[in-house]
Amino acid sequence: MRREWLCTGRESWVSKPGNYYTTAIAGEPIIVVRTLKGELKAMSSVCQHRAMLVAEGNGNTRGFLCPYHHWSYSLDGRLTQAPAMEKTCNFDKSKFGLTNFKAEVWQGFVFINFDADAAPLGPRLVAVDEAVAAHDLATAEGVKPEDPPEFDWNWKVMFENNNDGYHANRLHQGPLHDFVPSALATFPDLPEDTAGYYRFNGTKHADASFNATQKALLPIFPNLTDEGRNRMVFANIPPTLSLVMTSDMVIYLIVRATGAETLEMDIGTLVAPGAMREANYQHCIDMNMAAATEIVAQDLHVDKLVQIGLRSKYAIRGRYSWQEGAQHDFNKWLVPRYQECWNNQSRSLVEIHNR
Repeated sequence: MRREWLCTGRESWVSKPGNYYTTAIAGEPIIVVRTLKGELKAMSSVCQHRAMLVAEGNGNTRGFLCPYHHWSYSLDGRLTQAPAMEKTCNFDKSKFGLTNFKAEVWQGFVFINFDADAAPLGPRLVAVDEAVAAHDLATAEGVKPEDPPEFDWNWKVMFENNNDGYHANRLHQGPLHDFVPSALATFPDLPEDTAGYYRFNGTKHADASFNATQKALLPIFPNLTDEGRNRMVFANIPPTLSLVMTSDMVIYLIVRATGAETLEMDIGTLVAPGAMREANYQHCIDMNMAAATEIVAQDLHVDKLVQIGLRSKYAIRGRYSWQEGAQHDFNKWLVPRYQECWNNQSRSLVEIHNR
């Protein structure tokens, strides 16, 4: 997590100067803010005095004030005031700003990286860009999700489920899902250095959507071709972002690990520009989400039981079906990172032994 690009939210949440939101990934409290100069900044929300958080929630502000001892910070993280520190020897305000992180926007989503030397994310997502381009996610609209639910399983269990074509019309068998059968899944070849992966899943009719009518209720994304209107796209940008893309709605899941077997997840929706101004918008989105919620509940139950199974000494890693191509793509991303971590730890143990 410390060297990966991590999704924190949407750029639209900080569209105006002074807008900010907070989140946390892997135990690190984070602020994303739009400065008065219009720059997008991401930084730690931990005060550099006594570790109090300087911000909670989201809103609009001209700066961040630590409520504990009233150290104050500008929107770009510089320490501007530190009361009663004039007698502290060699105290230099310029050395006590909030830690800044690298930030990058991809398709309207804000990613941060704790590694100051991290390579850019965008060049390694060109293939995924092409797959999702017709939805023009940067201009898609939606409200900020609140009160993220917590779950008792590892983030990788969630990721494996989010883009698993094999289980789709088995676990979810019935009228809310049968129009997007597992047999119509395809897993395109991707560059070796890709930072994300995806699958196309054909549908039995055009403009299929998750609701009781099986058809799009909201305005479809205007740039979709006939081919795009006859399939869904399931895309993952590990370790934090999953996308479920239909003709009239995108569901995004921002997976935030909180421990080895726990996570929080921001669940949001995006629609075509202008769709939210339709008179029947709320009724239509409610119908979509009623079906999606039923499907997600089935997934969550499975995820919980998989985590229990993984603790067993009898747990194995079974052979893959061709409909599990996304798991192969996920492992191609994951295994080199495991190997690098293992090699680094092994070198550290050798160095300690040789001292």
